[in-house]
Amino acid sequence: MKSWPKKSAAACVTISLLGAAAAMAQTAPKPAIVLPDPADASQWQKWAAELGWQLLAPEIDAKIDADTRSRQLAEAVHTAVKNGTVDPAHVYLAGRGEETALVFYIVSRVPDVWAAALALGGSPKPALNAGRLFRANFTDTPVLWVSDGAGDDELAARLKTAGLNIEWREGKGITIGQTFDELHKHTHSNFPVLADCETNTAKFGSCYWMEASKFDASERNDTLPSSRLLDGSGASLDLGAFGYKLTDPGPGVLISFLPKDYMGPLKTGDRLVELDGKQVADGRDFDARLNGIYNEKTVSVMFQRGKERIRLDTRVVLPRPDALVTARVQGRYDAADKSVRIVSRSVTELRVNLPQEWAPAQLYWNGLAIESLKQPGCYLLTVDKELLNAAPCSE
Repeated sequence: MKSWPKKSAAACVTISLLGAAAAMAQTAPKPAIVLPDPADASQWQKWAAELGWQLLAPEIDAKIDADTRSRQLAEAVHTAVKNGTVDPAHVYLAGRGEETALVFYIVSRVPDVWAAALALGGSPKPALNAGRLFRANFTDTPVLWVSDGAGDDELAARLKTAGLNIEWREGKGITIGQTFDELHKHTHSNFPVLADCETNTAKFGSCYWMEASKFDASERNDTLPSSRLLDGSGASLDLGAFGYKLTDPGPGVLISFLPKDYMGPLKTGDRLVELDGKQVADGRDFDARLNGIYNEKTVSVMFQRGKERIRLDTRVVLPRPDALVTARVQGRYDAADKSVRIVSRSVTELRVNLPQEWAPAQLYWNGLAIESLKQPGCYLLTVDKELLNAAPCSE
């Protein structure tokens, strides 16, 4: 399947009615595909109906920021699960084309919602460049990326080597039924025996049976390093935030998006055609060259605006160290010795939910025995003057 474009995918994909999918259609609640882009619902609805699945495409404004969209999607799934309309063990995030980067981003922001994720075509590079992909958050949520783009297999291999829970498949010859079948092999649990999450904000502190609610960067733990993923230096041009599509044909890079409060020199529709005196072939070429720069320096860029060519002097800037401060929490349940062992970095307050089947359990936090948890339920862990405490949650 060539690049899985939104407009032509229906004509190119052969829907395989697998026996397992047909059997699933007879049960309720059904497995669910969740879309970050409701505008793409018609094609996904056809695929889901043919395979006995259901579609969840909340009416979310495509213009809102990715963090807000992540939260709204998670809320929609929680509501559907509460209403009994979807199978909580088989909820899958999916997108294609331009939404592929958003699929990776949303999994990294709210990992404890999905059993797995599916990305057709597109590229995760914009999400990587945002600096908010953490391999820890994919521990229990694998991503299946199906694509035919030049260099996609190499990028997927690099990410897998870096520890990302990703599987790449060549799009040619694969059916949508086969991708759904691959997804259905993965199930979601609210209480995985290993939960591992990292974030740069308490807004996304939920991690399955743990929730980090207060952070302090001074609470370091060098045994739990950052799992942030960057494919290259993460460098950018000091021209303000701007967006482009890796898959757009050249020559150069078409500026397809600018924030509404953008105050820089660019305009939507400009085309970046030269970087530091060398022609830019396309979006992938620009991305590769920029991420291969590891020192901040002054560069010149050339833009085409209609018939006018505009030369600008700017700087290549690297991510600031203060922007890389994150919090991470890793929890493991050991059935052999009935223990819950939690290791955290930059976390000073943490809620832990102990399920019935784990109680009683001895709680360890950062290597210290804190409490014997005799009853299931919620416990609040805190750091107070370097002392670790655990008590039943008050709410």
